Amino acid sequence: MVTLDRVSSFVKSFIPDDEGFLGEIYAKAIRDMVPVMRPEAREFIKTQLLLKKPLNIVEVGTAVGYSALYMSQFISEEAHITTIELDEDRVREATANIKAAGKENQITVLQGDAALVLQTLNTEEYDFAFVDAAKGQYINYLPDVKRILKSEGLIISDNILQDGEVLESHFVVEKRNRTIHDRMREYLYVITHDQELSTAILSVADGIAVSIKK
Repeated sequence: MVTLDRVSSFVKSFIPDDEGFLGEIYAKAIRDMVPVMRPEAREFIKTQLLLKKPLNIVEVGTAVGYSALYMSQFISEEAHITTIELDEDRVREATANIKAAGKENQITVLQGDAALVLQTLNTEEYDFAFVDAAKGQYINYLPDVKRILKSEGLIISDNILQDGEVLESHFVVEKRNRTIHDRMREYLYVITHDQELSTAILSVADGIAVSIKK
């Protein structure tokens, strides 16, 4: 029988490893157990960037700057990434990584609670949003992510399946994870029923939702 783990391993066997400094950042993040994009997810996002050709990207969840630096490889020199991170230590590390990579003019790191920082960003300024932060907060980020996104802008929401936990009943999930579970369920319902969005839920990596603002 072909299992999902075997399928995932087979798919990942075709994905090249990051090279150079980006590879070092990824390896260190894995060692330090810092959440970063899974290989299948980053390949999917790469194709979306190449198709969409965004000029203004907003990222919710910088971590150590890996995903912003990865995305910067597939956008034009005129494009810009604004990325938001709550944790001060990670902001410092991300800023150092971005500067070491020579991308400080293309990537801006904003420190703070994304739910508040998003409120300060201009309406309809961005054409691509990557949401990969606290899973229980996706539903709270959504109104402002939609507001700052241009018509036909793209929202990529990562890790929506929570390693399969979101599929389970509320009562099967451990008590400490139930709030996150319920909020993610709510988020998936909202983005698939919102009249302003057209959304597809994909079983790529740990689940990705692709939403287009109508």
